Amino acid sequence: MIALIDNIKTLLNKGDTLPFSIYSSIHEQKILNVPIAKPLLIFVLSGVKKLGPNDDIICQTNDFIFLSDSSSINMRNIPNDDEYFALLIEFDYNDFKDIPLSNSNKKDYFIGQNTDPLNQCLQQFIECYKWATPSILTSRKKEILTLLYALGYTDITSMMDNNKISHKVHDIIHSKNFIDINTQTICKQLLMSESTLRRKLKSEGTNVQKIKDSAKLGLGLHLLQTTVIPIGLIADQCGYQSQSRFTDRFKQLFGLTPSELRKTKMTL
Repeated sequence: MIALIDNIKTLLNKGDTLPFSIYSSIHEQKILNVPIAKPLLIFVLSGVKKLGPNDDIICQTNDFIFLSDSSSINMRNIPNDDEYFALLIEFDYNDFKDIPLSNSNKKDYFIGQNTDPLNQCLQQFIECYKWATPSILTSRKKEILTLLYALGYTDITSMMDNNKISHKVHDIIHSKNFIDINTQTICKQLLMSESTLRRKLKSEGTNVQKIKDSAKLGLGLHLLQTTVIPIGLIADQCGYQSQSRFTDRFKQLFGLTPSELRKTKMTL
């Protein structure tokens, strides 16, 4: 585990774009309403992660949690004596297509423990980014899913729900680099009328504006956790015309300001 963390930190220091994310802190983070747009695998390599409205989902060091897409979930990242350190890998729905289908109902999450085979698979995935093409990285991600299934985590396929219109809307917004696009453009790409889009999204408990806000603020949360980009520039990248507006919306959704979140990653 220590070797895996050291290897990741070496890569982070190089400043390259990586096919995974690292969330770390030296002070506790309590973040409300974290959006999960796609299936997300989180390996807790140091510290403790608690999820849910009452912290009833607990991941200790060396545990992992696989989250399905959800509108939001509360999270607490709690450092041990040194830090909180987690590896995050996001999956596309096509990554699951070679996994045997499950007859069980869709699940919101499942928890497991890192093992030597899984640890080796992660090491290979982390190290191959230096030379791998996008198609090879996709194959490596599929390899992780296949291994999880082989290790007995057959619930993995019950977490997919790739027929949601909200997923497709989110992907369109993401493809436009989170620039605010109008509903007409989204409808044109989905080949459906505005009334049909509104009806389908309403049945999923959302609408276009909610998806836009979640996508933009989710990007802001990700950039605050994984970069040292100034908050004002993050606000601009997320499509907000002012840092104060970004800060207000960020705190309204996540329960803390961008500055407060950044301080959890710094020595006070």
